[in-house]
Amino acid sequence: MNPKVDWYFTKNEKWQTEIEKLRKIVLDCQLTEELKWGVPNYMFQKSNIVLIHVFKEYCALLFFKGVLLKDKKKILIQQTENVQSARQMRFTNLKEVEKHEADIKAYIFEAIANEEAGLKVPMKKTKEFEMPEEFESKLKEMPALKKAFHALTPGRQRGYLLFFSSAKQAKTREARVEKYIPQIIDGKGLED
Repeated sequence: MNPKVDWYFTKNEKWQTEIEKLRKIVLDCQLTEELKWGVPNYMFQKSNIVLIHVFKEYCALLFFKGVLLKDKKKILIQQTENVQSARQMRFTNLKEVEKHEADIKAYIFEAIANEEAGLKVPMKKTKEFEMPEEFESKLKEMPALKKAFHALTPGRQRGYLLFFSSAKQAKTREARVEKYIPQIIDGKGLED
């Protein structure tokens, strides 16, 4: 147990017993506990394996390369259609956590074995994401915007492309593009 992480388990009153049990189970698997992204993160030889996080309706274990797990029990969930690698195991009460203790450990050990084997998740390249025509025309019209966009990290580029293309109406896509032009030119991501 890493004392720097303790506060997380006391601040989440709604899920406190569930996440404390998850912590115990995960630590039984000999992973290193760190605080990353404001949540407990568990690593094997400096590789992220799983983290614990809470939501309004559930608490969860998030397997970073969950898509590589066999998921024989069919208990892993893809958070959204755009999540390529990570998969969640969700819980709404302590009994569920206790019921799946053996499964949790099995999935963790499988994730460790995948890491030891050097397995990688084949990720979609940024160019494979839909480029909304409203944004494409702005890139052609504004060379500085095009240069700034291509200078962003691939993750930031994907974030913008997903956000712009998720709008159903052209008018909304145009408004989103216009709103974020200054942020892109400043080299910032959608959430910066």
